[in-house]
Amino acid sequence: MTRHCHRCGTEWAPRDQPGRGEACGHCRADLRVCRNCSHFDLRSAHGCRERRAEPVEDKESGNFCEWFEMARRPWSGGPSEDPRAGIARAALRDLLG
Repeated sequence: MTRHCHRCGTEWAPRDQPGRGEACGHCRADLRVCRNCSHFDLRSAHGCRERRAEPVEDKESGNFCEWFEMARRPWSGGPSEDPRAGIARAALRDLLG
């Protein structure tokens, strides 16, 4: 389980949480974003399991959420997304040929 960039998978080595302006050294994606947070869950209201957090529209842009905690997880090899989106995309591809 590692802390890594949600976009490219580059590992975040420092022990502390990334700041609002910190970006991935490889792809320059913001690091303090909803998609990197341990509370991120598309099945929850506003995409967050933390009930006290303010809703954030753009889940891939840096924000000021005070409940942010960088997630430790295995790298899945691609941008994190709702698994249902991949299934729907495949069904659409099959339908349209």
